[in-house]
Amino acid sequence: MSRIRSVATAARDRRAFLAATGAVSLSAGIGFALRPGTSEAATDTAATTQGRSIAVSRQAPAAPLAPYTRGTTLSTLATARPGSGFRRLGDGPAWPRVVRGDLAAAKAGREGRRTALAAFVQFTDLHLVDVQHPLRYEYLRAQTASAWRPQESLSVPGAVSLVERVNALRGAPVTGSPLHFVMTTGDNTDNNAKTELDWFLKVMSGGRITPNSGDPARYEGVQNSDLKLYWQPDSALRDADKQLGFPRIEGFLAAAIREVRSPGLNLPWYSTVGNHDSLPGGCYAPGDSFFAEFAVGGRKLMTLDESEGVRIWKNVRKGGDPTGAGFKAMLKSQSRKLRPVTPDEGRAPFTPAEYLRAHLDPAHAGAGPVGHGYSQANLAAGTQYYTFRIADDLIGVSLDTTDPGGHYEGSLGTGQLRWLERTLKAAERNKEHVIVFSHHTSKSMRNLREDPAHPGERRHGGDEVLALLGAHRPVLAWVNGHSHRNRITPHSAPDGRSFWEVSTASHVDFPQLARVIEVADNHDGTVSLFTTLIESAAPHDTDFTDLSQTGLAALYRELSFNAAGARTDLSGTPEDRNTELVLKKG
Repeated sequence: MSRIRSVATAARDRRAFLAATGAVSLSAGIGFALRPGTSEAATDTAATTQGRSIAVSRQAPAAPLAPYTRGTTLSTLATARPGSGFRRLGDGPAWPRVVRGDLAAAKAGREGRRTALAAFVQFTDLHLVDVQHPLRYEYLRAQTASAWRPQESLSVPGAVSLVERVNALRGAPVTGSPLHFVMTTGDNTDNNAKTELDWFLKVMSGGRITPNSGDPARYEGVQNSDLKLYWQPDSALRDADKQLGFPRIEGFLAAAIREVRSPGLNLPWYSTVGNHDSLPGGCYAPGDSFFAEFAVGGRKLMTLDESEGVRIWKNVRKGGDPTGAGFKAMLKSQSRKLRPVTPDEGRAPFTPAEYLRAHLDPAHAGAGPVGHGYSQANLAAGTQYYTFRIADDLIGVSLDTTDPGGHYEGSLGTGQLRWLERTLKAAERNKEHVIVFSHHTSKSMRNLREDPAHPGERRHGGDEVLALLGAHRPVLAWVNGHSHRNRITPHSAPDGRSFWEVSTASHVDFPQLARVIEVADNHDGTVSLFTTLIESAAPHDTDFTDLSQTGLAALYRELSFNAAGARTDLSGTPEDRNTELVLKKG
């Protein structure tokens, strides 16, 4: 970090001035995509110009800078009230900040010496769900709670409320620095459906969203099926969830498919791809015409014999059906149980190229940059990984860890691994530091199945990626999601190189959190990464009669807390939540 050290004083003076005027900007704010087999970044002039002009924080915190903790879990967080059955939420005690010295000792007096280098927000696993999509496997609820959740029909207002929370933050919780950008680390959508992709881009960049598909006038899905397996909110039926205390809320489904308005983030935002964005069902290899036709068609399976469900889920868990052949055979065998729904071409799966084009569409530019990290070079090369500048001497690297061969776990192809190695070596030469972003965690990169589009190319798992990151001093952190659980892991090499792996919980399962990450130079031979968890802006208290957009966002959180079978350990330990992560300068 010699360059950071040499410019520290000038940078501090410049940042203080820019912060006072509300004009802190990213150095470039554009995505540099390497073409396979090359060693230089490729961009186009138009993207570069637009990226630089709009990658500016629009937030204008009051001067002088001061820590801003309102709306974070350092202030309060949703906590269940005493009782049994369906438990209501309210304001609860804050989570403290834990100093972690696993990789370097925290030295006294660093608070007074500290210089803020960057501050940003991580979203992950938003899982914006088209709950009426025919390819959903809700009928596996008896086998896994993640197959269907009672809160899923409210994922769009819940995500909009998270955007509103970020827009309300007036600075970073520790340094008071303006926030530079938001990064989503994958599973932005749930069913690889064009409907969901459109909703996601409008949530992030602003717009009107009608979270409905099929019949434009009514909901058609498992929640008005009269099946006891699912919560039937509008009905008097004593379904399985009502037997656990879930309420009857008349008008719920009509409200759930009503138009929602998103203000869009007032910060630049970047996108990373996840397995639910790339693969049908989040686990099957794409490109099968049967799945594409079934997705847009007029039949939906809502119930399945338990023995068949157990068999299907075992295959999914072990990755034994990557092409979906067994799943396809099951759907064909259940033809008599299929229920009619309104066909909708909007539910079609999107391809990687369509994913890129949608991000590059100026209609979804929002606060920028155009492409949200992706560039025309990505489109030409058929890649979904890139680099971007975070701040002086600090770059971000977004990886594509999904495996087109199928399975919900991930890996990297040799081409991308070598690109990452070249990127890290270039950062070393330039005395720059790196934060790596991906969807999968190091432990969930165990799927080495071949990419059908690159026959013969090896796939590389989490252990190899860890070894590569640990071999290069520029790496400060690897930020990811996928596990739906908060976990922070130190990684160190024998020669003293070290970095932190920061894995953040999802925004579909309780406690529905996002994370603010700050990077600061302590001017004592160490750097601190501060992590602070935030909730959506929706109130903790709910009112079953309030079916406004805000009321639905609050219900989204409370329903997720009460979901039957939901894990209770997803918030992690105190060491995985609000932290100061200390490491040595490279």
